[in-house]
Amino acid sequence: MKSRSQDQSLSDSRELDRSFDPLTGNPLSKPNKKTLKQRFLKLLPCCRSDSSSSINQSNIADEGELSTVCHRPEGLDRLVQQTKFNKKELQVLYRGFKNECPSGVVNEETFKSIYSQFFPQGDSSMYAHFLFEAFDTNNNGAVSFEDFVISLSIILRGSITDKLNWAFNLYDLNKDGCITREEMTDIMHSIYDMMGKYTYPSMKDSAPKDHVDSFFQKMDKNNDGVVTMDEFLETCQKDENIMQSMHMFDNVI
Repeated sequence: MKSRSQDQSLSDSRELDRSFDPLTGNPLSKPNKKTLKQRFLKLLPCCRSDSSSSINQSNIADEGELSTVCHRPEGLDRLVQQTKFNKKELQVLYRGFKNECPSGVVNEETFKSIYSQFFPQGDSSMYAHFLFEAFDTNNNGAVSFEDFVISLSIILRGSITDKLNWAFNLYDLNKDGCITREEMTDIMHSIYDMMGKYTYPSMKDSAPKDHVDSFFQKMDKNNDGVVTMDEFLETCQKDENIMQSMHMFDNVI
């Protein structure tokens, strides 16, 4: 016999992706499945300029259905508070996440497999490993929808400081509060491996080291061999190019 908490969790999950009508208990029509790659590409402004309207349009057809919902799951309300997405946007995101990940979580191998589709010309496995650890906020070897949408909210709609904090956490591989030369070297090698050998113009073998040297020359203000959060934030906020890149995804969704 299921406990009440289990029943509530199931109800919350099903209402979140609108797979049933909470008033009647009847299943709703199943949404068309799209690949995660297609969904991700829709988030990128260079691939789709009307991404914002696409989500709004997909919700218009659901207005009647949404108007019949008299109860919202606590999980959905909590995510609205924790992110900068509204309820409709979270439902759209959850539906896509659940279609691609029926178990409700993504392990590292699956994450790497998905990520490799974006960079077929190179080896993205190491960078995907670092990215997975940044998304896996609970350090349990799995990325849940909550993990995914909280990080996505920061990347797409967070403040400049929020985005820079997230980036610093990505580069700080052992999460000790500072970025070492070794950590940045690992990051740069993973990026160059991911981009492949067929870039134009072709990159020199010394390129990763050159980038690391440039990074520390710019960021390591006291020359102690590590970059702290304060040094990272101060330098980035004074760099016009970095600041422009922070706004790249502001109007994506």
